[in-house]
Amino acid sequence: MAAVMPQPAASRLLLSGNEAVARAVWESGCRVAAAYPGTPSTEMLEVISTYPDIYAEWSVNEKVSLEVAIGAAFAGSRSFCAMKHVGMNVASDALMTLTLTGVVGGLVIAIADDVGLSSSQNEQDSRYWGRFAHLPMFEPADSQEAYEMTKAAFDLSEGFQCPVILRMTTRINHVKALVTVGERVAHAATGFKKEPARWVMTPAGAGKRIPLMFERDKALRAEAEISPLNIVETGKDRRVGFVSSGPAWMHVRESFPDAPALKLGFSCPVPIEKIRAFAATVDQLVVVEEVEPLVEMELKAAGIACLGKDILPRQGELAPNVLKPAIAKLLGEPEPVGLKPLGRATPVPASVFPRPPTMCVACPHLGVYYTLSQLKNITIAGDIGCYTLGAGHPWNALDTTISMGASMGIAMGLDKGRAEADKDKRILAVIGDSTFLHMGMQGLLDIVYNGGNVTVLLLDNRAVGMTGGQANPGSGKGIHGQETPRVDFAKLVESLGVKKERIHVVDPYQLPVLFKTIREEVKVPEVSVIITNQPCVLIDDYKKQQPYEVIAYKCTGCGNCVDVGCPAIHVTRREKVIKPSGKEVELQFVNIETAACTGCGLCVQPCAPEAIVHADLTKPMRLVRH
Repeated sequence: MAAVMPQPAASRLLLSGNEAVARAVWESGCRVAAAYPGTPSTEMLEVISTYPDIYAEWSVNEKVSLEVAIGAAFAGSRSFCAMKHVGMNVASDALMTLTLTGVVGGLVIAIADDVGLSSSQNEQDSRYWGRFAHLPMFEPADSQEAYEMTKAAFDLSEGFQCPVILRMTTRINHVKALVTVGERVAHAATGFKKEPARWVMTPAGAGKRIPLMFERDKALRAEAEISPLNIVETGKDRRVGFVSSGPAWMHVRESFPDAPALKLGFSCPVPIEKIRAFAATVDQLVVVEEVEPLVEMELKAAGIACLGKDILPRQGELAPNVLKPAIAKLLGEPEPVGLKPLGRATPVPASVFPRPPTMCVACPHLGVYYTLSQLKNITIAGDIGCYTLGAGHPWNALDTTISMGASMGIAMGLDKGRAEADKDKRILAVIGDSTFLHMGMQGLLDIVYNGGNVTVLLLDNRAVGMTGGQANPGSGKGIHGQETPRVDFAKLVESLGVKKERIHVVDPYQLPVLFKTIREEVKVPEVSVIITNQPCVLIDDYKKQQPYEVIAYKCTGCGNCVDVGCPAIHVTRREKVIKPSGKEVELQFVNIETAACTGCGLCVQPCAPEAIVHADLTKPMRLVRH
């Protein structure tokens, strides 16, 4: 009998769910990890990249990241892939074939759902992927479970030779808790073994693998029935029993500590018989799930009476202020004091000055949207990134935003499907560098190939700005800050078929040049690409310059600088006046928060009275307070 090696003493760390997953990935002996940044999943790979003995990469999109993880798993290495919910829409092509081939090394796929829409364009329930792809799914309810379930997922993946989905949500991703952790246990790669009947998914080969997938379904369902991750907690008040998972489970326990409840940690396949036995112990069964009624429908299909979305909302988090009134109504009890049910809450006035989402001080996109806001007779297709904020005040310079890379195809459709009344309207698409590399290149190729009349604004700020400035192939840096080849966007779009004379690289801080270039290119009846070339202000490539200030007595209140949208510019006084023409206008007198200003000069250029000058740095910097 082999000697048992002594285990190091466990330690406790304060970790978010993302950090807990990263720690577990490393401890599990994972050798390859890949992801594309996207809130709320980003920090998983960022933290993984800080651990030794593991290869980590930012891939160009989620499909590629999953394919990298698949390749490593085929080679017998443990691998990991992470993405936010909309990312799996991109990666699903690979996923739906992977379910047939299976894996050799353990493969865990973490999908982070943004329940409540804190930073996403839609609210999506990734539990569907477990059903759709016939794959097992774990749902942690806190950081400790995120850590433990990640480790268990690697073991289950290798035991059943299939990937395991770890379904996270924003609340689990970002909330911190104490986690008991261990140390890394290495897992050597077994090597890739040629087996064309399994790895080469032609129709003939895939057809033979489908029955094996169904056999795996049966085995996984039996495993879910006995899994220690599915826990029944007894309670004294048996009028209502709950079935729940993830953070919704925590809300149930907080709201109804005396009620019986069944927690689904191994939530797909659903342990039907375990739930059937539990349902027999309570008067009424309520399924609390975020956000779709998946478990509810499966239970009803199995003949288990239950309630769910007929008393609970199908969007947002199911917090106590939602659960308690719903269950009180179900039991015929008075509404709990101090709680407002969803949809009837009285808005509470903000106690602080409201600050809507906006771009950063000196953001290179500010000049772009200021310029676009001045142009008339133009339709603008937007995309996903920090530049999506161009749809807001004061620019109002985006007309559509759908999904990553969609600005290209949307613009093409707007061009080809335009109404007769819009035949003279110019079509322009705005896309960021990382988004262009993620999914935009194909769209531009389509525009060129099919003769579209679209002007493309490619905003190159050398970072994945919205998610924290991560590197991409356009930044010239890798995940560890190492130098890498940097994409030359001008050459890239030329290789996609854009004529060289229709490609322009401009400084977005030079407003006259930017305005002239856009105005001229939208008139050209063919594809044009205008590339802006200044870095995100939050990365090391950006260099601050001498800040500016306002000479108060020179400011006429014209408000041109306010229209740029820089957060360092504050309106200190508004005054309505009547022009000689009889028209009433509002003057906006301003000041610049010199401590925040980086000296980009955008506000100087539209200032008619030349009231904005370089600040005297020999004087103390002033903070304007409101």
